[in-house]
Amino acid sequence: MVHPPKNLPHQTDMNTTKDLIALSVALVIFNVWLVRSRRATLFRGGQARTLREEFSVYGLSYRAMCLVGVLKISCALALLVGIWFETVTPWAASGLGALMLGALVMHVKVRDPLVKSLPALGLLVLCLVLVFG
Repeated sequence: MVHPPKNLPHQTDMNTTKDLIALSVALVIFNVWLVRSRRATLFRGGQARTLREEFSVYGLSYRAMCLVGVLKISCALALLVGIWFETVTPWAASGLGALMLGALVMHVKVRDPLVKSLPALGLLVLCLVLVFG
């Protein structure tokens, strides 16, 4: 019986692509939640200048912000772990994708212009690629 080679070139390329996507998504989450949480950006909901103000715009409490932050950072860390342990990636990407869907709902709730939703939408799409790609 003939066995196919263990690492076909296209499989290796796909793994590298998924690893780069996971790394990119994780770095974006770390940037938003750990580096730029107190800085204004074009993408904050309403007229908010910080993450705390943004959650207030959405009608969410500081505790909700902390919970979402812990969940997003945990999922981002899990995406990094998934680079070495592939079975972790779909779970981490699914969790983060659900949180990005929630972010999109919040932007719609406060009637933000589409441009403010683009980062959440982009991250959601990348998470879907990690889950189904």
